[in-house]
Amino acid sequence: MDNWDDLRIFLAVARDESLSAAGRRLRMDAATVGRRVARLEEALGAPLFAKSPQGYALTEAGTRLVRFAEEAEQATSQAGEALRGRAEGLSGQIRIGAPDGCANFLLPQVCAAIADQNPDLDLQIVSLPRVVNLSRREADLAIAVSAPTAGRLVVQKIADYRLHLAASDGYLAQHAPISGPNDLKAHRIVGYIPDMIFDKELDYLGELGLTRVALASNSVAVQFHWLRLGAGLGIVHDFTLPAAPGLRRVLPQQISLKRSFYLVRHADDRRLERQSRFADALVSGMRTELARLEALTAEGAVPAAT
Repeated sequence: MDNWDDLRIFLAVARDESLSAAGRRLRMDAATVGRRVARLEEALGAPLFAKSPQGYALTEAGTRLVRFAEEAEQATSQAGEALRGRAEGLSGQIRIGAPDGCANFLLPQVCAAIADQNPDLDLQIVSLPRVVNLSRREADLAIAVSAPTAGRLVVQKIADYRLHLAASDGYLAQHAPISGPNDLKAHRIVGYIPDMIFDKELDYLGELGLTRVALASNSVAVQFHWLRLGAGLGIVHDFTLPAAPGLRRVLPQQISLKRSFYLVRHADDRRLERQSRFADALVSGMRTELARLEALTAEGAVPAAT
């Protein structure tokens, strides 16, 4: 076996568990992907995948090959960086996976600023209602609300952020006053679909003992727009409030939640200068943007319900 390209195709199938999905990733037709995998299996003298209705699952030989293929992938990336040398700016494509709230209300402005400084850089934001799988290369790096403890990953804390109950001026004017937590059960609650909460850190309403969610979505953006339109009362990230002047925090002195963002990278990517430089810019940009938005949501800028 002396063809890195065959290994690259093998890795795509291993990560996507499908010839067609791997073909879309590689911009090749599925039949060509299948022929290249078969050629690699013939060269190695061992089957690398077991085909089933669920897709292509790695055999024992395929599982062993993944580690060597990933090392070859890293070596190829490092060689490219070494030959290009350290450029003034970043270039190429980088894909970031992030939870919905971060992807909608933080990353757009942070990535736009990084793109302004690096015109040859192509950035992609993947917003998923679940944990992004870096091992399958769904993204080059990910932002998470819990620090993962398994896998060959490097985790860096970015910053803390705050969340509060909020409702629109219109909703508060038309419904019973809220003087304490016991009053909340009389109000229409907006939040996550309970059985689709993919991280315990997102179970805000459970933490508050609010078991009924009248308007539920797995999307933070949908919840935010319900609140903005006066549909109910729910938890919002403080950094979203500047985007909706009509929303105000409810019981901020009594109910305040703190969470954290973490940057998660594949362990081998630490050796890639380009990835490390981008990670530094992303962390710095997110900290700066969070601080800017927190200043705007300080007491007085975003008033509390009275």
